[in-house]
Amino acid sequence: MNVAIYQMDIIPGDVKANHERVRKWMEHTVKNSEYNMVVLPEMWTTAYTLPELHEVADKEGEPTTSFLQEMARTYQVHVIGGSFANIVDGEAFNTACVVNKQGEVVYQYDKIHLVPMLDEPTYLAGGRKTAETFELDGVKMGIIICYDLRFPELTRQLALEGAEVLFIVAEWPLARRNHWMTLQKARAIENQMYVISSDRCGSYNGTTFSGTSMIIDPIGDVLAEGSIEGEETVEAQLDLSAVERTRKNVPVFESRMKGLYKDL
Repeated sequence: MNVAIYQMDIIPGDVKANHERVRKWMEHTVKNSEYNMVVLPEMWTTAYTLPELHEVADKEGEPTTSFLQEMARTYQVHVIGGSFANIVDGEAFNTACVVNKQGEVVYQYDKIHLVPMLDEPTYLAGGRKTAETFELDGVKMGIIICYDLRFPELTRQLALEGAEVLFIVAEWPLARRNHWMTLQKARAIENQMYVISSDRCGSYNGTTFSGTSMIIDPIGDVLAEGSIEGEETVEAQLDLSAVERTRKNVPVFESRMKGLYKDL
């Protein structure tokens, strides 16, 4: 499975302009390529323009869902569509969307852990359903959003449900870049899965973002890593048999002592 991450900067509050940036990237990078899957970052349609979200966000998933479906069908790739601000019944959510290459929405997830440091709870509603697995090409996968990475029980739940690939879409700040890199490696190693992240680059409202989008294999080796500053494509080929091989060689899941763990 060949994966391409678009590590992009974001034009604040301009959904149409950001759609066009993704369209041009797809045309330049994905057309006539051998990529099976592309990955976008968190809140890529608006950035963190939190006070203006009710004016600039999608309504009931549109127009961004239809745009992602168009990109998937046009370029015949699965689209891990990052996340976007989405107004549903008057509330703003941070919504991730996954579209298969036929243009079908196979999964949506609203971010459940809101960032107090960014005042997210003032402007966003937290998701009311936990993260679940979805399938692309017969492979179980999961997706979480930025701050979710700090809660290992969420990823472990996905692994116990059979996920072999975890996607993380983010606007992670440069000030905590070490956390970003270390926690991703930990999630890969402890769950023996691929971890694929798309983080934005650039700066907004006094925050510089860390970039450093990553593709990490099930033993924690970094297969590809983006720079801090630049817009770029981060790519790698996944050998999905490595997940089963790693779980067999170090049988963490068979060694779990479920009866001796306290209910968290």
